[in-house]
Amino acid sequence: MSYVMGVDLGTSSVKVSVVDKAGQIVSQESASLSLIQEQPGYSEQNPEDWVTATTVAIVNLALKDHVDLNQVEGISYSGQMHGLVLLGSENQVLRPAILWDDTRTTKQCQEIMDIFGDEFIKITKNRPLEGFTLPKILWVKENEPEIFKQAKTFLLPKDYLRYRMTGVINMEYSDAAGTVLLDVVNKKWSQEICDKLGLDIDFCPPLVNSIDEVGTISSRYAEYSGMSENTKVFAGAADNAAGAIGAGILDEDQVMISTGTSGVVLKFENDTKGYEGRLHFFNHAIPDKYYSMGVTLAAGHSLKWLYYTFGEDEPLQDFVKRANDAPVGAHGLIFTPYIVGERTPYADSKIRGSFIGVSSLNTKADFVRAVLEGVIFSYADILKIYHEYGQHFDTIYSIGGGAKSPEWLQIQANIFNTKVSTIKNDQETGIGAAMIAAIGVKWFDDFKSCADQFIQKGKSYWPEPEKVEQYQKLYNIYAKVYGQTKEINHELIDFRNDN
Repeated sequence: MSYVMGVDLGTSSVKVSVVDKAGQIVSQESASLSLIQEQPGYSEQNPEDWVTATTVAIVNLALKDHVDLNQVEGISYSGQMHGLVLLGSENQVLRPAILWDDTRTTKQCQEIMDIFGDEFIKITKNRPLEGFTLPKILWVKENEPEIFKQAKTFLLPKDYLRYRMTGVINMEYSDAAGTVLLDVVNKKWSQEICDKLGLDIDFCPPLVNSIDEVGTISSRYAEYSGMSENTKVFAGAADNAAGAIGAGILDEDQVMISTGTSGVVLKFENDTKGYEGRLHFFNHAIPDKYYSMGVTLAAGHSLKWLYYTFGEDEPLQDFVKRANDAPVGAHGLIFTPYIVGERTPYADSKIRGSFIGVSSLNTKADFVRAVLEGVIFSYADILKIYHEYGQHFDTIYSIGGGAKSPEWLQIQANIFNTKVSTIKNDQETGIGAAMIAAIGVKWFDDFKSCADQFIQKGKSYWPEPEKVEQYQKLYNIYAKVYGQTKEINHELIDFRNDN
């Protein structure tokens, strides 16, 4: 029996899936990860934890699930984006990795725009935002100069993990684009950006395509993990690119919404026009293709925050079902999911969430429903940008944690006024990584034929006309909240920081 392996390196855990030629996950193991959050706005992880957690999962596949690791022909990766791993002269890690949800770099983002203006968007197709890697590099350069002097190169999370499994250093394009150091159209590191920011272009690692074979499992890692040195290793993809592949988003008329800790609205792109920095625009894992996306920073995180704060001993599934006990609009209660700042359409690290319209009539069910609705309204903000560019969609594919709740899926269909469909296999990012490996080992000629074998569509949810009309009215109210609470929220952040 032959297998491929997909490693999904997330923020809270690593999942390792073993997949057969029929696209079935024959076994899967995971291991949890912890965060280092020394102060508000800081989010870091120890890169060694990624290696340890992945290895624990792989060893468990062999010991607990009795998977013959010698039968794994190829392995590839999906990884959390933007995290900065600085390596020294011996490729040693110099400091904890600064993650995608770290927001300490507002000053560096402004510095970049002051130097480049809109020229930066022309080169990278993106605005410099706190989550991206380049501002993190500049933060270390400015605030930890002794550490930065020792830095020979940098990697992103899954690229570092892959290095530890192969001994080979490189970075693939779908993740490299999210550093905002890449000339996206010309597929090379930007000499202009490096020069103007005082960075040596040799600091940037070699670039490869997602489906490129970058080596095999090293003898050292084979001894450590039990894997075979004959297993071919393929570069992999940023988690959103891998998730899009695993959901079958392979042409321009398809759009995907992924609800995890953060939320993503993603569209496949054939050309390089971009969206003038209003949406992210990155190279895809599919060579010479692209994808655009907008991000809600606290999507599933908003629901988990509410649950952990007010759910008591109630199972999460039952807590979410409480939304059915409240009407559309939650008796006049609106929630904005800006509890850790926001990315799209408001690039604002200091905005915070709001419950608007709280009254003594509101129940726990209203608060649950308001959070579910508020997250989907934030996605509607992103879809509105696509609509302004003349793009509309017959079907939206919903994946991630938000696709596990029928209540949330029906709210999506009603707010978007569009059919919302699911994927039967709910491990899209891991499947996407496995598909990259399957292409790499020549099981399939292209992603289309691989998707036909690996991906099965799930249930669909249709808009309910009466509720669609109600939600359109409610969204118009929701859309006013940011502008009318921005100044207040910024003042509250300043007050908290000063006291």
